[in-house]
Amino acid sequence: MEAVSEARRHIDNAKDFLSNNAKKEDGLYKDKKYVKIAGHTAYTGILLVLNELLGKKNRKTPKSVEWYQYELSRVDKSLLAAFTTAYQILHIDMGYQGSKSAKLASVGLQEAEKIIRWVETRLDKKQLS
Repeated sequence: MEAVSEARRHIDNAKDFLSNNAKKEDGLYKDKKYVKIAGHTAYTGILLVLNELLGKKNRKTPKSVEWYQYELSRVDKSLLAAFTTAYQILHIDMGYQGSKSAKLASVGLQEAEKIIRWVETRLDKKQLS
């Protein structure tokens, strides 16, 4: 369960970057640099728990988003939907484009937390059996 606690730490760090450094004003973050850092940090947290869930296949090479989508489509469609939303918001909109919308960031972080909780529940069930 180390991956789950590490993923949660990433989400907490992303929230800290947004609240302490990005400077929210009128529903928008003022500093795009910290929005990008927060997006990448939160997305990395998601990948940590998904790697734990899906196994350490091909450890040497980074996996593509398509790989994660394919693997998640075989596990649970709602998890796939949450991942697709989180990928778009955290990785693309925030991480690359630096979208300053606080509402968008909030949705992305909520999806990340949903994924982490889902994986944690699934890993708990595996350990009990």
